[in-house]
Amino acid sequence: MNNRGNVSYQVENQTVTTEFLLLGFGDLHHLQILLFLLFLLIYIVTVTGNLLIILLVVANQHLHTPMYFFIGNLSCLETCYSSTLLPRMLVSFVNGDRTISVSGCIAQFYFFGCLAGAECFLLSAMSYDRYSAICNPLHYPNIMNSKICFILASSSWIGGFAVNTVIISFMSQLTFCGPNEIDHFFCDFAPLMEHSCSDTYLVTVVDLSFSTICALPPFLLTLASYICIIATILRIPSTSGRQKTFSTCSSHLIVVTSFFGTLILVYIVPSSPSAVDVKKILSVFYTVLTPLVNPLVYSFRNKEVNIAFRKFTSKHTHFQKK
Repeated sequence: MNNRGNVSYQVENQTVTTEFLLLGFGDLHHLQILLFLLFLLIYIVTVTGNLLIILLVVANQHLHTPMYFFIGNLSCLETCYSSTLLPRMLVSFVNGDRTISVSGCIAQFYFFGCLAGAECFLLSAMSYDRYSAICNPLHYPNIMNSKICFILASSSWIGGFAVNTVIISFMSQLTFCGPNEIDHFFCDFAPLMEHSCSDTYLVTVVDLSFSTICALPPFLLTLASYICIIATILRIPSTSGRQKTFSTCSSHLIVVTSFFGTLILVYIVPSSPSAVDVKKILSVFYTVLTPLVNPLVYSFRNKEVNIAFRKFTSKHTHFQKK
């Protein structure tokens, strides 16, 4: 029994867990205040930056294009994505309470998995948009019309939630027992399965199958799109033309690389006991830093967003002076 309260009970000679203890970065006690301030700053910048991008895309007519429609969707997704993990982590830094109920843990994994899956699909749709714009510029307006954009974006959201709903339906039937400590800062699939005293074979197969559907086809489509894009850019005769064309997709390429790169390292590369801490650090990249990267690369590296931001601020300042 855990000394933090009634976290378990006896069923058929097994101690069934009703609460988990997320160890997080608990071994860094001397850095708790610093970590709290760091993650608080990251969360504020992430939410503010992504909400600002959504506001600019909605308010500025010049940003009513397929590319910025997808960027707006990505910003909305990243805001929700970081909000499923960081607030809970920040609270644990403040009050030291790192316990979470089993149902709360499964709920956190559900929303995290849904949004991660949706991001895989959405990043793939964005790469297809860049492929169409660069490799088929004459047919681009017909290929990426408003109806197609809406279908691609809505399918990304629905696909992410549908896939993880199936996984959760199997996971909710499991019983958890034994030690209630999870050596992670959020409720991920593998740590949860390690604490299950039920047969996890079926749910593991389902998770692997559906996670592969979520990650592999979008990754391969994104990879194929950028191979075609790079091949097209290399055929442009002038250096300035190549640079200008590549700049239209470089921001998206940064987000794709940071997200898929760390995701593959964490979930595809075989794990070992010695790699737990490494994978925990890598998890910070795709759960915390990728949502932060999105507003930074799309604001500082994007001329049209910068222009829209200056117009918005000047208009707002002029309104306040009146």
